[in-house]
Amino acid sequence: MERWSLIAVVLIVNLTVRWAVSLNPYSGASKPPMYGDYEAQRHWQEITLNLPIHQWYFNTSNNDLKYWGLDYPPLTAYHSLLCAYVAESINPKWIALRMSRGYESLEHKLFMRATVLAADFSVYIPAILYYILHCEGPKTMKVSYLLCALLYPGLLLIDHGHFQYNCISLGLALWGLLGLLKGRVLLGSMAFCLALNYKQMELYHALPFFCYLLGSCLKDLSSGGLTRLIKIALVVLISFACCWLPFLTSFQQSLQDKVGNVWCSLSIILKVKRILSQQTQIWLSFAATLLTLLPTCMKLTMNPTIKGFKFALVNCSLSFFLFSFQVHEKSILLAAIPVILILHELPFMTTWFLLVSTFSMFPLLLKDGLLLPYIVSSLTFLLVTIKLLSAFEKVSVEDLQLQPVLQSLRRYIPHFAISSYVAKLSFLLSVIAMASLSLISVTLVPPPQLPDLFPVLVSLISCFHFLIFLVYFNILHLSEPVFKKHQRKVK
Repeated sequence: MERWSLIAVVLIVNLTVRWAVSLNPYSGASKPPMYGDYEAQRHWQEITLNLPIHQWYFNTSNNDLKYWGLDYPPLTAYHSLLCAYVAESINPKWIALRMSRGYESLEHKLFMRATVLAADFSVYIPAILYYILHCEGPKTMKVSYLLCALLYPGLLLIDHGHFQYNCISLGLALWGLLGLLKGRVLLGSMAFCLALNYKQMELYHALPFFCYLLGSCLKDLSSGGLTRLIKIALVVLISFACCWLPFLTSFQQSLQDKVGNVWCSLSIILKVKRILSQQTQIWLSFAATLLTLLPTCMKLTMNPTIKGFKFALVNCSLSFFLFSFQVHEKSILLAAIPVILILHELPFMTTWFLLVSTFSMFPLLLKDGLLLPYIVSSLTFLLVTIKLLSAFEKVSVEDLQLQPVLQSLRRYIPHFAISSYVAKLSFLLSVIAMASLSLISVTLVPPPQLPDLFPVLVSLISCFHFLIFLVYFNILHLSEPVFKKHQRKVK
């Protein structure tokens, strides 16, 4: 009973924090003619309610695709339609066809913020809660872990500040992982298919799901593995068919994203776009992405464990984020959520990663007027993880899970050691650098000849960190011992 009381307090705290963030400005507030993501979500409600389903994704006189055309898979459209029904019952002016563009009012803002809160508490938060309750460890530690996980500032600021519904696709992906964790592979596969049909960027997580399921079935070929693989394939096909059934006759979709961090950082020194053709750039990014995610995918296929699966989710997401030809800064959330799943195991490195991931979105958050919630939420998260998870104390080789690597290195370098002092110092210097650049971005004006200086520096520093994290998490996964039995518990 005491544990549930503490969990209730944690949920109330998170409800309060999320609502406090939502009181701040949102993407594109009072910035015509396009406004921002807030208007995009409102416009999709307008379109899905007032137009027949076969016109949702096509350019017509009533659906100008240049004005926030619906460019996400069907589940996003269905969710928009559901919100539209509720909006229409409250105030039809919010979603009147062609007449509601750029509609802004306090009442509508409260409604839109409430829809994100409802989605968060319906999909994402229950998945995190269920996952943590099935972790090993003392009850009080689970409550501490829950509080830290739910206070991750990146998702908080993007969904409840900037304004999006990432909590739905990420939450569905978590339910997919939970299905695998509990041995319910068919339900897990269906949940992930729903995540993929809500946001196509869930493709970042598709390879780990595929490799884990394939590896598990191949390991059990003699005891029904092939049959299980066929069932999984059928579930995937049926799930996609149900989502896409209204669109099977014809469908068009466009992707509009921005250039990835590595290529942005490299362009400071080398103007890749001027030297290489677009086709060459695409092939180069494809090769870099493939090469960096191949080791973790191969290891997971040969050694399908839940722990390895979580590392593979991180590694593949980071590979896609760093090396894909087109990517948006918000896509780092796809790597951050799997990192949250190992926050209790590696509090030092994961806290560091989650802080950097939030910092990497700082230019976007600053543009939206979310400076104050960015500062408060980041500091709160840092202090809570240090206090409750002892993040700054667990920096030994054992805590960082680097013993196998250290033993291997000592074969060639007998006196090689990993210093806890260096790790702590690096963390502090990193935090100071991020805080300083954030402050400079707010208080100073960049040189006229370098108007994007501060955002570029944010991208450069973030990229440097993410490359280190990619190496680190790959090392942890590749050094994982081969399993003997399928792991069912979170470890």
